[in-house]
Amino acid sequence: MSSPLIAVSHVYKSVTDATGTLEILCDINFQLQAQQTLAIVGASGSGKSTLLAIMAGLDTPTQGAVQIAGLDVFALNEDERAAMRAKHIGFVFQSFQLLAPLTALENVMLPLELAGHPNPKPVAKDMLARVGLAERLNHYPKVMSGGEQQRVALARAFVVKPDVLLADEPTGSLDHATGEKVMQLMLELNKELGTTLVMVTHDRALSERCDQRLVMEAGRASLQA
Repeated sequence: MSSPLIAVSHVYKSVTDATGTLEILCDINFQLQAQQTLAIVGASGSGKSTLLAIMAGLDTPTQGAVQIAGLDVFALNEDERAAMRAKHIGFVFQSFQLLAPLTALENVMLPLELAGHPNPKPVAKDMLARVGLAERLNHYPKVMSGGEQQRVALARAFVVKPDVLLADEPTGSLDHATGEKVMQLMLELNKELGTTLVMVTHDRALSERCDQRLVMEAGRASLQA
């Protein structure tokens, strides 16, 4: 078998304050091959979003290692981790995280521009058309529905063709019907572009559409096929 695209090894996370030490993550271990999909599930406060942030190098573990595409994330300095994210990782958030002063097209062009793409506009247009927003290129987030904003966020995440897509409750702000459409689109794009998807979700039906489920409980995890 080829080397895993993602390897999380003995990851612990704890925080200490005046009241004592809180264990957030305890000995998390799993691997994912390229193009696999993983749902991270569990009750609120079980450590799901913290684990996702550590995988992205946005938070640091107390102990343990994360490898993404052969890179030891925490052997890198902050600038190198930022470069790693720009090259290998796309993000989708529950709250969309679009930039309000930018149009849909400009939001999707931005990661291409940051990556130094020589001609980002047509690439961004094509991706917005792929998510059904060809007629909304010049609209600002404030005049778009939640479902439309999340589709812009998907286009922005996928436009750089990341090796890994990290999604934190991507349908959590949407009604069921809209969330189902957005999720179907995400899975289609994921398959089409060959991305490895890691998704935090409370939606059981959604989690069962992934190859594997990582069930979190009080900072510990068990992997289920």
